[in-house]
Amino acid sequence: MNDALTRKRLGRVALNAAGVIVFLFAIFPVYWMVATAFKPNDQIFTTEFIPFPSPPSFEHITRVFTKGVAGHSIWQYLLNSAIVAVSVVVIGALFALFAATAVARFKFRFRTSFLILLLIVQMVPAEALLISLFTMVKRFGMYDQLIGLVVVNVGLTLPFSVWMLRTFVAAVPREVEEAAWIDGAGRFATFWRVLFPLVAPGLVATSIFSFITTWNEFIYALTLISTQGNYTMPVALQFFVGQRSTDWGGIMAASTLMTIPVLIFFLLVQRRMVSGLVAGAVKG
Repeated sequence: MNDALTRKRLGRVALNAAGVIVFLFAIFPVYWMVATAFKPNDQIFTTEFIPFPSPPSFEHITRVFTKGVAGHSIWQYLLNSAIVAVSVVVIGALFALFAATAVARFKFRFRTSFLILLLIVQMVPAEALLISLFTMVKRFGMYDQLIGLVVVNVGLTLPFSVWMLRTFVAAVPREVEEAAWIDGAGRFATFWRVLFPLVAPGLVATSIFSFITTWNEFIYALTLISTQGNYTMPVALQFFVGQRSTDWGGIMAASTLMTIPVLIFFLLVQRRMVSGLVAGAVKG
């Protein structure tokens, strides 16, 4: 009995230690980015390990706020990124919800092939689709416009969102919808009042994936946008890299500012995810 209890405790300690190591490994780049943003240049360009800036310097953050990036305000790039990311989340969530409901609830020919095709699309590298999507965006007159980025990113994030959301829709018992039909609710009312609240946690999870993917997207934003005023934040960061030197302080300061909206979005959506899980459990 004592040996079994000891092994159980050792296993728990090993799992906790592994979790701490993974956490530290994942959080260290973020910590180093924030710490470097508050370091003066003499502490950045040194071989000495300086874990914390002493004293903290607001030089780089102030310069990013006042001078901007490449002659444009930092708020312009943040606004462009926010417009694209929020639009992709809203449009992608709507299409993903309808598509996932159709795949999970209706039987039609080639349904399995359609699901397999979604996985295949996810396996294709983004660079392989760059030329074809560039030609398509330019042909439809959306080149150098944020709407072009929105359309492309919706297409890139939609397969994963549909596949993931389909699991949540399939987990909802059909008897719940049938009970609503017996009570006199139509299909549209059943969809929005019964099915939608139950799959809301899955919709929030896919929205987080879509937002982070779009917010950090670089290659399409660089290729489909040619006007500096329409660039998103990931593209704006490249202006800190010169031919002979790199402004590491500016990069870290701008990257820190770029991370704040993502954290705010995640914290807001996380609360809604928890409330959605509780509501779904009660309604079920």
